[in-house]
Amino acid sequence: MDDSRPGTPPHVTPAVAAVGSGSTALLTDRYELTMLQAALADGTAHRRCVFEVFTRRLPAGRRYGVLAGTGRVLEQLASFRFGTPELDWLADERVVDDATLEFLAGYRFGGSVVGYAEGEVFFPQSPVWVVEGTFAEAVLLETLVLSVLNYDSAIASAASRMTSAAVDRPCLEMGARRAHEDAAVAAARAAAVAGFAATSNLEAGRRYGLRTIGTAAHAFTLLHDDEEAAFASQVRSQGPGTTLLVDTYDVHRGVERALAAAGTGLGAVRLDSGDLGSLAQEVRAQLDAAGAHGTQIVVTSDLDEYAIASLAAAPVDSYGVGTSLVTGSGAPTCGMVYKLVAREGASGELEPVAKASRSKVSVGGRKAAARRLGPDGRAVEEVLVVGPDEAVAGWTAAQSAGGDPSLRPLHVPLVVEGEVQPGLTAAAGVRAATERHHASRDALPRGARRLSADEAAVPTVELRLG
Repeated sequence: MDDSRPGTPPHVTPAVAAVGSGSTALLTDRYELTMLQAALADGTAHRRCVFEVFTRRLPAGRRYGVLAGTGRVLEQLASFRFGTPELDWLADERVVDDATLEFLAGYRFGGSVVGYAEGEVFFPQSPVWVVEGTFAEAVLLETLVLSVLNYDSAIASAASRMTSAAVDRPCLEMGARRAHEDAAVAAARAAAVAGFAATSNLEAGRRYGLRTIGTAAHAFTLLHDDEEAAFASQVRSQGPGTTLLVDTYDVHRGVERALAAAGTGLGAVRLDSGDLGSLAQEVRAQLDAAGAHGTQIVVTSDLDEYAIASLAAAPVDSYGVGTSLVTGSGAPTCGMVYKLVAREGASGELEPVAKASRSKVSVGGRKAAARRLGPDGRAVEEVLVVGPDEAVAGWTAAQSAGGDPSLRPLHVPLVVEGEVQPGLTAAAGVRAATERHHASRDALPRGARRLSADEAAVPTVELRLG
């Protein structure tokens, strides 16, 4: 790389520039590698371990969370490799010693992961991911797993509240300009998991097979000498089925001009400011009076789940949501943690371990998970299955083979001996996650989808084996 070319900051070095090598291995925290170095030196690095991902509590007032990001973690796992650029940088910065660099050069995650299917709802203490492998294999994944699952699940949880409030009206994701460019793609994907019908983000559409939407902004209208010219140009370019933005100047005149340009076959008008409920009523009457009964009304402008709910009685056909979605509507993270719950002891058997710090107590030992359903098929409890390791590890298979019919096992295989299971990534993974979310949310107790603040929709209890 020639760092002398004009415009290159003097502090940019070849090592820093190599961050774009395609590896995800440095999307992590330094202490994971320094722990690894110490564990390699004292011989504990190869102890078999079980880590769990869970949240101790839901954001204030939320009744359930939505797991999202599983497919993205699994996609990035394939490139979690320490190549020459990463190893050279670690050596230059003296992050770890030579023995650790040698280990990292051959690093591949060869362990296993089970977890909730992406799109599943979760509750406090739900073990949404269970990662099993050596300490050296599993500890390095902590930050990558948490950074993806925390953000994506926060967005999906907010998006689920929005699609629930919208009922049968489509929600459209348009938050890219309010987020980091990579987060925008992740947010569009997470929104799709929770039922959003389309996104404005082209990269999300390309990468995950999402439907993309968008026509014109106010700038296009302002570019032209008048609104008539702008609308006529857009209709010539995109056809009468396009969506015309009618509130650059006067809404009612804008609707008149939109109909003049496209006729009564106009696809939709978009309202982006003002009292959206009242304007929608007036615009619907204006469209109907002109015979444009099929022309839809799209509303945007800083919507969140509460604004969407407030428009339930308005003649709105779809909602475009941006800022509130990509920021988790006030809860931008789920507070998920990645905790060691069992490790191989001197006997060679897995032994439970647990943190005992006040306010951060965790339950040691591997856990399976299930949801208890009532006679009406709706959830009544989140069940953590605890007990001897072998009994818990085999519980899901035994339950699926004819155990308690009121319990639905929640863990599914995600990674088996280092191999990502099929159908969990790319567009197929998003489609499967969307279907799972709809089914999971539909099985929540009545009232769980209300927007008013309350406790978790169902309690979390333990089922002890042995």
